[in-house]
Amino acid sequence: MSSSDPRTDAATDVAALAQLLHETSGRHGAFEAVAPPHDWWDWYAAYIDARKRGRAPDDASAAAGRYMAEVKHVVVPS
Repeated sequence: MSSSDPRTDAATDVAALAQLLHETSGRHGAFEAVAPPHDWWDWYAAYIDARKRGRAPDDASAAAGRYMAEVKHVVVPS
């Protein structure tokens, strides 16, 4: 049997999720500033998915941008 406390594990999971959401918010701000109107949660989901797969923050931002362009047709003007 595991000696870990489920309450501590849950608090750690919540803290890690909060940290990831905070990071995502900051990264999305750069996209938001130049992108046409879009649903923020689509970018967040793509970014978080990339981070959970081990991508670095810059790579996750790029992946989220590609997702928005290719799937959601939200293209940042160049």
